[in-house]
Amino acid sequence: MSDKKTFNIVAAFIYENGKFLICQRPQGKARALLWEFAGGKVETGESNEQALARECLEELAVIVEVGTLFYSHSHEYEDIIVNLFIYHTKIIGGQIQKLEHNDIRWITPQETDNYEFCPADVDVLRLIKETY
Repeated sequence: MSDKKTFNIVAAFIYENGKFLICQRPQGKARALLWEFAGGKVETGESNEQALARECLEELAVIVEVGTLFYSHSHEYEDIIVNLFIYHTKIIGGQIQKLEHNDIRWITPQETDNYEFCPADVDVLRLIKETY
């Protein structure tokens, strides 16, 4: 049994016009400058959907509609364990702003190999390439 902290993490799979949104983690954070989906930790008392809507507003300044669960799994890092829940998500308000991340890009599924993602995202990226 691991004594690492476990976090429930929600993430947005925002897919529009053949591309999906990825965000580069900021300097100074764990896994700095790796690419990921927008999202973050589920706080006590929040549903996954509520947490994802809050995170998208805090990180990107957009209002989202959280859809169905696209993918979930657990991943153990050297410092923590994450239970990752990725949802189909649609932007319904606001303009994307870079409030927290180092960079934000829209990429095609075939372009994923050009970016270094967080290890927890590797399996879902394979699924995206196969599905889209």
